Amino acid sequence: MIRAALVGGSGYAGGEVLRLLGGHPEVEVVQVTSERLAGKPVATVHPPLRGRTELHFSPRATLGESDVVFAAMSHGESSAMINELRESAPVVIDLGADFRLRDADDYPRWYGWAHPAPDLLGSAVYGLAELHRGEIATASLIAAGGCLATASILGLAPLACAGLLDPAVPLVIEAKVGSSAAGSQSGDSTHHAHRSGEIRSYAPTGHRHTAEIRQELHAGPATQDVAFSATAVEAVRGVLITAHAFLNTDLDDRDLWRIYRSRYSAEPFVRIVKAHTGLHRSPSPKLLTGTNYCDVGFERDPHSRRVVVTAALDNLVKGSAGQAVQAFNIRHGFPETLGLEFGGLYPI
Repeated sequence: MIRAALVGGSGYAGGEVLRLLGGHPEVEVVQVTSERLAGKPVATVHPPLRGRTELHFSPRATLGESDVVFAAMSHGESSAMINELRESAPVVIDLGADFRLRDADDYPRWYGWAHPAPDLLGSAVYGLAELHRGEIATASLIAAGGCLATASILGLAPLACAGLLDPAVPLVIEAKVGSSAAGSQSGDSTHHAHRSGEIRSYAPTGHRHTAEIRQELHAGPATQDVAFSATAVEAVRGVLITAHAFLNTDLDDRDLWRIYRSRYSAEPFVRIVKAHTGLHRSPSPKLLTGTNYCDVGFERDPHSRRVVVTAALDNLVKGSAGQAVQAFNIRHGFPETLGLEFGGLYPI
């Protein structure tokens, strides 16, 4: 039995980690920390855990030894205490942004602060199994990807890895995301009176996840740029990205099918969703609520070399906690799907 600790367990992502690990047959959660809620029962904050855990939140200063520690803190916090995290467990899985980027210079540019442990960035592994499965299997520091970046990368990776994108044309990606991506602490942007009925472009340029997309798709000013925008919609969970990718050669739908099937046919949590008829003929975030799936679709523009790629996922599961648990399974030699078998509900 693997002993797991969770640092920063009061938020939505932390709650999802606990929900998933609570159903994992090979894991015992031994400690959950929260500075704000220290002493309170975990189940009072995360109601799906009612009757399933007797744990209470404890302060970080009391963090004890475990086999793996999941960190679900605000950006900038895990890197500031990375030595303590690594002393507490041989494997650290970070759900924040602190170790996602390999270039230390990207942190001042995209996050506004200098990285306190730049020497660790080269050894940290981006936690997306579909791209880094082999590296995750032996990693001691794993960084789960951001939700918008994860959907974008999984949607476009087959084309990028096959060298089919026209480097002269930027990748244009528009992401729509639900309110839970803003975290559990309320603010003006998540206040019901401001969010209800809203469709708000909150990051038309400069979104932080752009750096991850560039890194993982090997895109950038020297090759191919990424033009990324994010829009808040009235939903609690879910991400839907729409990407406009221009090919460097003429391919038809059958060619694209072969490329996507070749990349994802063996992946347990990526599904190609592309039908000619029916209500659910393209990826829909609503259908993925609570699941670790990412659904990917594509459509070839008959009038140009443009391919419109769509990808959907639950931002708190495949876009965060589920991705982390999937990486945990790989790292510890368990079946990749263990604890992540929930297939969704319909209708919902």
